[in-house]
Amino acid sequence: MVVDDHPAFRKGMVALIDREPDLKVVAETGDGNEALQIYRQAKPDVVLMDLRLPGLGGVEAIMAIRNEYPDARCIVLTTFDTDEDIYRAIQSGAKSFLLKDTSCSELSKTIREVHAGTAVLPQKVTDRLAVRQQRADLSKREMEVLLFLVKGRSNKEIATKLFISDDTVKAHLKTLFSKLGVHDRTEAAISAIRHGIVHLE
Repeated sequence: MVVDDHPAFRKGMVALIDREPDLKVVAETGDGNEALQIYRQAKPDVVLMDLRLPGLGGVEAIMAIRNEYPDARCIVLTTFDTDEDIYRAIQSGAKSFLLKDTSCSELSKTIREVHAGTAVLPQKVTDRLAVRQQRADLSKREMEVLLFLVKGRSNKEIATKLFISDDTVKAHLKTLFSKLGVHDRTEAAISAIRHGIVHLE
C-alpha cells in the first residue's frame, strides 16, 4: 500500500512498484486517516508511508495501524530526514526509513527485505538516529513552551497562553536549553528547526 498526499508522486510510485514481477500495489491513499481504514480492507504485506500527510501524520498513522495490527510492516518514504523525524518514525515501529530520492532498485530491494521481516536502515539514517538517541526527550509541556518560543513569543506571552507563571516558563526554558545543548532562545529555536523537533508550516 502506498500512502502519499502528492498524487503525481503516488501514481509514479505505484507504476514503478507494479513493474516489478513479484510486487503489486493493492491500495493507495493520500490521507493518513484513511490509511488505517484501507489497511483493514486490503491487508497489504508492506506499507510505504510519507511523513507529512493531511489530518493524521505518517508517524501517527503507522502507530494506529500497528496498534490494531502489531505485525504490520511499514517503510517511511519521505523528503524529511532530520534526526527527530527518523527517531519518531522508528519509535512508531517503522521497519525502514528511506528518502524519496532512493533509487528504484534500492526501494524494491528494501520492500522485499522488510516483507521478509528484516529492518533496513541506511547508514546515514543509522548515524542520524545515533545522534538523536543521545538527546533527552522533551516533556509535553517543554514541547509546548518550545513551540511558542519558535514563534517568537515572550516569556510573559508563553505564561499567559499556558496558564503558568513567568518563573515556571523560565524553569522550563532552563531545562529545554540543557536538553538541547544550547545557551539561549535563538539557539534553541534554530536547534529545534534544524533537528526537526519543530516544523515550520
